[in-house]
Amino acid sequence: MISTLIQLFISYIKIGFFGFGGGYAMLSLIHSEVVVKNAWLTNGEFADIVAISQMTPGPIAINSATYIGYEIAGIGGSIVATVAVCLPALTLMMLITHFFLRLQHNSVIKGAVMGMRPVVVGMIASAALLLMFPHSSDGESFIDGWSWAIFGLTLVGSAKKINPILLIIVSGIMGVIIYGL
Repeated sequence: MISTLIQLFISYIKIGFFGFGGGYAMLSLIHSEVVVKNAWLTNGEFADIVAISQMTPGPIAINSATYIGYEIAGIGGSIVATVAVCLPALTLMMLITHFFLRLQHNSVIKGAVMGMRPVVVGMIASAALLLMFPHSSDGESFIDGWSWAIFGLTLVGSAKKINPILLIIVSGIMGVIIYGL
């Protein structure tokens, strides 16, 4: 159990340090650590946790760390993963805040930030594709035609500026009707 908590801490501290661009950009890194490298969860379980993390209040990276930590090692895992994913951001923000006023007009700093922007967009796109086309270890996708139909209707609803909360509720109801309880 202790070795699992240590591995969980190491995985989430890495995610916290190298997950630039916010929660959605971190999803591909979280997937790599949790599903691919450590095989703690399947693609389907990961997608379910991402969906729950998106619907609950708070940042998706912290919510998913809490849920994944709980799935892997109970309450202790939940605490370890959440602290580990938050610790790098807290540390870096304290350091950046200390030096920001002096370095905000530095051309090297501006260039580094400009260089990271396309990477963040790429990581978000990667996470979107990962969730759109997931495959289990046996080559089967857990997304079927009904899932694509719900996705399409939600996409159209978003484009027509329908309230996102209403879209989530309607999608949930459609899921219950189509897939049962």
